[in-house]
Amino acid sequence: MQLKDKVAFITGAASGIGKEIAIVYAREGAKIVIADLNQEAAQATAAELKAAGGQAIGVGADVTDEAQVEAAVQAAVAAFGGIDILVSNAGIQIVHPVEEFSFADWKKMLAIHLDGAFLTTRACLKHMYAQGRGGSVIYMGSVHSKEASVLKAPYVTAKHGLIGLCKTVAKEGAKHNVRANVICPGFVRTPLVEKQIPEQAKTLGISEQDVIKNVMLKETVDGEFTTTDDVAAVALLFAAFPTNALTGQSLVVSHGWFMQ
Repeated sequence: MQLKDKVAFITGAASGIGKEIAIVYAREGAKIVIADLNQEAAQATAAELKAAGGQAIGVGADVTDEAQVEAAVQAAVAAFGGIDILVSNAGIQIVHPVEEFSFADWKKMLAIHLDGAFLTTRACLKHMYAQGRGGSVIYMGSVHSKEASVLKAPYVTAKHGLIGLCKTVAKEGAKHNVRANVICPGFVRTPLVEKQIPEQAKTLGISEQDVIKNVMLKETVDGEFTTTDDVAAVALLFAAFPTNALTGQSLVVSHGWFMQ
């Protein structure tokens, strides 16, 4: 088992990509903390992992709330004795052209994606540093950490920002053997993406099928969505990698949508 007895704190993990990462980590022996805005769903996901033979707890946390984040991390430490892996995955999507974006929605997007990443990182790093056994910080970026798309100004801005945060954490964390990396998926057909399809169709004046074919998957090499399995495989690589040789990096998983 690649993650035996490691403690993984995963935000936005009650569904979608976060849940798939939790399943893979649990299968590899990690103790899982499912942190989600929906506490009931977090606990239900944790119960699924335990039923499958894993160790897990579910905690409710709004990642934009400093006190809630600190309390959730403390609950994780109390349950499992430390934090070895942070997966900062919580996110939402709101789509509008820039001239129609409300300031409130702009601030909400940046708060969840960037403030949430900062608050969870800060809370987890304190424990990673103190326990002296290193750690791995993993940010859920996007192809939009590298590219831009119409209608997504705050999302693109936030996802670009995660790369800067990652590089700083990689430099600061190195002396503590803490690595930091970013996963940059293409479109994954999660509820977040499903919600965007009709929204973009309406805004762009095209069919939902055209949104999928000519907007979301246009630049891929094969017209295929990235899967939660694809993303979880990269999350396992970053979590299990044994040295600082792999840190401060961003890996794109997008069927060739963006090539470096």
